[in-house]
Amino acid sequence: MPKYSRLFRRFLISYIVILIIPSIAGYMSYRTSITVTQSISIENNVTQLQKSQEILERRMAEVESFTRQLALNQDLSVLLNEKLVDDKANVYGVWKITRDIKAYSQTNDFLKQFYIYLTNFNVVVTPGNAYFRPEHYYQTSHYSNLSLDEWKKTVLEKTHRSEIMPLSPFVNNGTQTSVITFMQSLPLDSFSDSSPATVVTIIDEQTINSVLSGLRDPNGGWTHISDAEGHTISLQGISQQEMDQLSADSRFDKGKVSQFYADDLVIRIQSKSTGWVYSTGIPKHVLMENANKIKYITWSVTGVALLIGLFVGFMLSYRNTAPINRLLSVMKEQFGKDATTERNEYDFLQGNISNIITNNKRLESELNRQLPLIRDAFYKRLIAGEFQSRDELISAAAQADTGLNMNAGYTGILQINGYSGMESVEILNELNAARLILKQILIDSGSHLHVHMTDLGSDRIVTLFTSGEKDEGEEVGKEDIEQLVANLANLAFTDYRITITAALSDPFSSVMEISHSYEQARQALEYAVYMNRKGIVWYSDTRVESNTYYYPIDVELRLISTIRAGDVDEAERIVKSMIEQNTENRELSVEMKHQFIGEVKGTLLKLLDQKALMESPMFEKIKNRIISIQATEAIELISREINEIISAMCGLITSKKNDAHIKTVKQINEYIAEKYSDPDLNLYRIAEIVERPEKYISQLFKEVTGTNLSDHLEKVRMDHAAILLKRNQYNVDEIASHVGYNSSHSFRRAFKRVMGVSPSSFRQSAEE
Repeated sequence: MPKYSRLFRRFLISYIVILIIPSIAGYMSYRTSITVTQSISIENNVTQLQKSQEILERRMAEVESFTRQLALNQDLSVLLNEKLVDDKANVYGVWKITRDIKAYSQTNDFLKQFYIYLTNFNVVVTPGNAYFRPEHYYQTSHYSNLSLDEWKKTVLEKTHRSEIMPLSPFVNNGTQTSVITFMQSLPLDSFSDSSPATVVTIIDEQTINSVLSGLRDPNGGWTHISDAEGHTISLQGISQQEMDQLSADSRFDKGKVSQFYADDLVIRIQSKSTGWVYSTGIPKHVLMENANKIKYITWSVTGVALLIGLFVGFMLSYRNTAPINRLLSVMKEQFGKDATTERNEYDFLQGNISNIITNNKRLESELNRQLPLIRDAFYKRLIAGEFQSRDELISAAAQADTGLNMNAGYTGILQINGYSGMESVEILNELNAARLILKQILIDSGSHLHVHMTDLGSDRIVTLFTSGEKDEGEEVGKEDIEQLVANLANLAFTDYRITITAALSDPFSSVMEISHSYEQARQALEYAVYMNRKGIVWYSDTRVESNTYYYPIDVELRLISTIRAGDVDEAERIVKSMIEQNTENRELSVEMKHQFIGEVKGTLLKLLDQKALMESPMFEKIKNRIISIQATEAIELISREINEIISAMCGLITSKKNDAHIKTVKQINEYIAEKYSDPDLNLYRIAEIVERPEKYISQLFKEVTGTNLSDHLEKVRMDHAAILLKRNQYNVDEIASHVGYNSSHSFRRAFKRVMGVSPSSFRQSAEE
């Protein structure tokens, strides 16, 4: 960027100061808004935690109330006082209790799993079932950290008075979970070491967490509940180790209701009735969500205002100083460069423009002659290895007046950075000027080396470094070339903001080896692009690389199965992991990079045999995109292209699956509409018709329609029953048979459950 005059800078600085003053006032207002918003968010979260505490304590009170209701159950009281007769228990009484307590588990999710242990009969009674040996119950439901004997000793054979066992691992029918346990001995006034009965309520951690679900933001957060002794009751979103570390940290003040710890706002309250401690952590980014909105709006408005203000100030400064600049230009043109001995703000701009104009005229003059074209063609043939003999090469060099001697040297490629993939007319013109500038700097370098140059594409220059005529017989040193290229890069960046990457070969001992030397430089440049290296890269440096790439068969199979499942996020994660393994954890050679990219392309091509892809009109386009991936591109561009191809594949596969799901649900609906009157119509027969597993179609129907399949079948039958009831042609028993019920009693219950009234009441209201 050119340097502006002192006068221009004075104007511009004054306008910037005017912009800064209101910006400071706006910033102070912004900070106040952020503080207020933060305090409101903290207050709201404290209130939410208190409400969750009240709900949980109320639910736990319901559990305790349930045990008191059981204590008043007369049938249970009778069983408690009975004794075994001839080693036989009162089976009827036990069965009646299992039936009576079944309703509790259906009306309260905290009572979904409980049992009553009757000491006199050695029976474990659960809703709807009884285990005449506790060992039988232990086989299906038991604590992972308690053996059978320990369970009997600590739970069944001990007197409990509204005790709660902390969070413990639990296995229920093979499913691993974590639970807390509420234990109460019966009768309630039991004080001996053993009691006639023990009520044990097992509450799943997920059930407790559902009460606290409002505290956790979808983007993060955690909750923790502990009893008065510090034992964990519920844990969600954080590990026990992290919670112990937080509690042990001296920086964490347990007496504060709210405080910031690490990146979370931690809110901690203690119940006065139970002594339980309720803690929740809210990530700072969630807490500051509303504040961030204010932040984004404020910074956006301020940024736009500053940009507009800077643009206006720039334009005004330019307009005020432009006449003076034009006057100085005319004066320097008339009196020459030496007219002004003191350097000022115009020297750099005027000097560079003058040099560019002079160099441009010189290049235009040279381009009007044929010799530069012949010389350039000679260099291109030379690096391409088209000369068959040394005599032919010497003759062509003399004809092109290249001045190329037969000494040893190095081949290099200078790449202008920042223009990869850009080919507009403006960019090509800019690159043309940049190449001319670089060549001119090399010509004017004053080095004793001979530098021969030719363009390679729009952003590269091939250079041959050989010794000068006076130094004939002396070898060209790497230090000399490095110094020359470093000076070139420094001048190009300082004066013109041009950055370059120089790739250099191993030395050649004869001009006939230049084509091989050029290939080494090309590979070094490709290595530099691949490794994102800047500055000078020697071919010898590229040899210290890994000879293997990371792409094991299990990763390939996982990538294939993930794409076939349509999971684009997981597939992109696998690709990202592979790229990181091959770029961050190892340095691949160019050949290994080519092989690695080829393997990935092969994997993507294998996936094209999917029916969803082969039948898609996008098949050829995706195939061509895979084939056109070039291993010579930068790894970031290759990774982006692979992710886009994977996204397109997953989109097509997911769309095909959704169409198949809708078709299956439509087939189910049509079959139910046709066979609803068949009493034997069930999930098994429907699965048989659509040729899918029972569990699959049940989940699929629920996912697509939002309704259970059994509920839908029942609703279809009740709709037809309502039509028949309105017609008043059949009695209720006949209608039950017509809509697929063998029992009129079952039909009446189902009709009332769905319609809200009995069939007789529905018919009467229809008649009225």
